[in-house]
Amino acid sequence: MSAAAATTARTAVTDKETLNDDARMPNANGMQGMPRQKAKKGTLRRLLRYVFAYRARMVFIIIAIIVSAIAQAGSALFLQALIDRYIMPLVGESHPAWAPLIEALLFMGVLYALGTVSAWLYSYLLVGVEQGVMKQIRDEMFEHMQTLPISYFDTHEHGDVMSRYTNDTDTLRQAISQSLPQMFASGVSALAALVSMLYLSIPYTVFVLVFTALLMLLIRVIVSRSGRYFVVQQQELGDVNAFVEESVNGQKVIKVFNHEDATQADFDERNERLYRASASANTYGNVLMPVVGNMGYLLYVLSAIFGGLAALGDWGNLSFSGATFTIGTIISLLTLSRSFVNPIGQVSQQMTMVMMALAGASRIFALMDEPSEKDNGTVTLVNVELGSDGRTMTETSRKTGHWAWKREASDDGTRSREAAKQLSDRAYEVWQKAHEQAVTSPDGRLTLLRGDVRFTDVTFGYDPKKPVLHDITWFAKPGQKIALVGATGAGKTTITNLINRFYDIQEGMILYDGINVKGIRKPDLRRSLGIVLQDVNLFTGTVMDNIRYGKLDATDEECIAAAKLVNADSFIRMLPDGYRTVLSGDGSGLSQGQRQLISIARAAVADPPALILDEATSSIDTRTEEVVQAGMDNLMKGRTVFVIAHRLSTVRNSDVIMVLDHGRIIERGSHDELMAEKGEYYQLYTGSLELE
Repeated sequence: MSAAAATTARTAVTDKETLNDDARMPNANGMQGMPRQKAKKGTLRRLLRYVFAYRARMVFIIIAIIVSAIAQAGSALFLQALIDRYIMPLVGESHPAWAPLIEALLFMGVLYALGTVSAWLYSYLLVGVEQGVMKQIRDEMFEHMQTLPISYFDTHEHGDVMSRYTNDTDTLRQAISQSLPQMFASGVSALAALVSMLYLSIPYTVFVLVFTALLMLLIRVIVSRSGRYFVVQQQELGDVNAFVEESVNGQKVIKVFNHEDATQADFDERNERLYRASASANTYGNVLMPVVGNMGYLLYVLSAIFGGLAALGDWGNLSFSGATFTIGTIISLLTLSRSFVNPIGQVSQQMTMVMMALAGASRIFALMDEPSEKDNGTVTLVNVELGSDGRTMTETSRKTGHWAWKREASDDGTRSREAAKQLSDRAYEVWQKAHEQAVTSPDGRLTLLRGDVRFTDVTFGYDPKKPVLHDITWFAKPGQKIALVGATGAGKTTITNLINRFYDIQEGMILYDGINVKGIRKPDLRRSLGIVLQDVNLFTGTVMDNIRYGKLDATDEECIAAAKLVNADSFIRMLPDGYRTVLSGDGSGLSQGQRQLISIARAAVADPPALILDEATSSIDTRTEEVVQAGMDNLMKGRTVFVIAHRLSTVRNSDVIMVLDHGRIIERGSHDELMAEKGEYYQLYTGSLELE
């Protein structure tokens, strides 16, 4: 499959989950195909809970916003007194008394200063709230992401997940630091201006409110249209980011197959969808302020005409202050009307930003609401000291080289038996054999970890309607090296995914030392299984850090010993800074074999009782494979090992080889036994049949 085609196939899953294709609406240009989206109900309330976790700061911020708004309205209201009481009486005076005017100006200056200080204070305090909320959300999002099952990452593009940490959180930051405070401040300012206008003139206030009602109808139409598209914009932005990340990682593949044009066409299509969504959202969003601004100027003109006619016609005025339509009153009302209408426009303008932030928050909360990986297991893995009789076990915190499964106090060891009974007679027989082979302490609480693995009547599909494994039954004795071979898609990797419970089976039972794996805590189960994958993942850090990743409390000496065990020490010491060499870009600069040896050393330092090798040598050359294979052989000694390999030369020394075909085991035996049968394995080994 081509890079672009693979991307499209994977994206289809995500698109189906994030977009509702049943509801469509035309975009700004009348084009069809834009999905109608809204932020999830309750998102704003949930977001505000994070904000008001900083209650003390928010109290000061709210007080500062109110003081700033009152100071602004108060200064506009004071204009009436300043003109009518202090300026107009001085007109025509030969010896004016300036002291009252100066005092009034000083008072007005104090009002402006108070408003300025209050605005600075709430802006300053908001920084702490904004960054604190962002940190809390990122922490919770990342913490929850660690609890998600592998299936989530198999069905969601990594770039889209990353977009939630970057683009979506940035829209939230802007909303918390700018939009929401501005909306609250504007609302308080508008309320203060409204009260001040009522104080000066009730008829004039009614006139302004009627005009504002018409303005609000127009604003509602614009905001309702833009809000829909901002949600789509965030989703399309995540899709573009995911595609770009995948294309960057796959540049070699794209160039090898001369797929630049097809990839460019795929990107152009996604970018076009983002363009249409962004253009539609911002078209409506950007026209809002010009509309509100010009309507505000129209109100200003109409108010000036209204006030002028009232003053010239000596109209009566109904007010709480008893003021008449003087020049000072008219100027104050004109200023207040602007102070009333402008905040409404600002609130409307910020609504589009809030809509975009809520769209981002919906995506963030959607990740945080994904169900965590379920784990009902109670059996744990502990270090034990083994008695001379080979059965007496004592739990210890000291590293002894012996591990045991520890049941909780209420578990008498019959849970797996009862589960097997309920499954089938065959499953019960398998459990009995496993129970007989298990080494259990006299009190039944501890069972020695030996690596006895048994599959019974296991059926599984990533999509339950499309099984990948069909009624699989097999067993692995302690210390055996089990090889799984077969064509791509036969189910080899799926079996290992089920052993470590990356996925849970739909039918059947898997026993590990006679214990149902569903009863074992996932972290302890995975602690018992070291895994070396074909695709090596190295992290930014030193070589020592990458080896220590297998056991975070390992000493430098343990890491070096692990590297020596797997034949990685010699090449590591030849690096510029040896074990302190810093790796970046997933170990760029190292050969595939060197990267694989580091990953094997990582598994070695973890010292797992059992081991899974998934195509660990398939991507390296034959000469390097000998070095890597020797390292793996050292690591496999004394452990139950599951090997998945396409190169059959690497599995011929396995104790048991199982051949899979379309999710079924068709052959089982040693290399010599299978060669003697001259069946599927024989044909694969001799080249008569290729792995396809």
